[in-house]
Amino acid sequence: MTVAVVLVRGNTIPAEAVPLLRAAVKVYVAGEVDPALGDAPMPADVAAEAGEVVVLTSSLDAVAELVAAGSPVHVTAGAGLVAAAQVMDRLRSPGGCPWDAEQTHDSLRQYLVEECFELLEAIEEGDRPALREELGDVLLQVLFHSRVAEEDGEDPFTIDDVAAELVAKLVGRHPHVFAGGDPAVRDAATQETRWEELKQQEKRRESSVDGVAMGQPALALAAKLAQRTARAALPGDLLPKHTDVGSRLFDLAALAKLAGQDPEAELRAVARRFASQVREAERSAKASGEPEMTHEIWRKHWPH
Repeated sequence: MTVAVVLVRGNTIPAEAVPLLRAAVKVYVAGEVDPALGDAPMPADVAAEAGEVVVLTSSLDAVAELVAAGSPVHVTAGAGLVAAAQVMDRLRSPGGCPWDAEQTHDSLRQYLVEECFELLEAIEEGDRPALREELGDVLLQVLFHSRVAEEDGEDPFTIDDVAAELVAKLVGRHPHVFAGGDPAVRDAATQETRWEELKQQEKRRESSVDGVAMGQPALALAAKLAQRTARAALPGDLLPKHTDVGSRLFDLAALAKLAGQDPEAELRAVARRFASQVREAERSAKASGEPEMTHEIWRKHWPH
């Protein structure tokens, strides 16, 4: 006999598990799954039953022995996203967390910025566990803002509305994938150009720089503006090229971006390397018993 485990989220059953359910002699439920989805609660000796058996569960903890014994587990794609949205709903609802209930779009802004930079750091360091965690923290910001938006009295929308708009955008901007082909797309470079063209049409933008986030870091902003205007055939000599510091930085960022580099990432890499060298010199000086950091001591302990 075989006992298959199906993890259910929001009463959603994986499509791949449907044939199993149809062929099963018995369908049991465990955890907090709606009893109506099965024949009966899972018995303690379910593994001893004859024939094909399926257990629907809301938590793998409820069927830990079956999983440990090798029962196949079927999970709905995106089930974790559904669970995350449900947790966010509970935190924000009456009886949930007082702090979460008080937050607004404005109060949450700082956390969105912080989490994005922490995710960027995890990517730069190649830290896989941190990458997984920080992606979750960024996802939390999306869920949180969507839940706050759902409570708006004048223009409410839900996480499902956010997801539906994203799906429509992705499908609409990939006609070469979802609409039987697009002769304008031949490779990654032409797809990037086509994406911007379709975005321009969708949003009915009047300027090549409409939609550029002006609040992003200055180096990244300069690079983005140079990229956008280059696509609009702006002559390069019209980019800022004065002798003041700002213009020189803009010029460097523009040249790097148009050469296919990411000036923001390049500068961050140099800054991170410098910070590492500072720490290494300080540790070396401390280990050597240096009383204070003078110019001579810095040079003596600077890593080569």
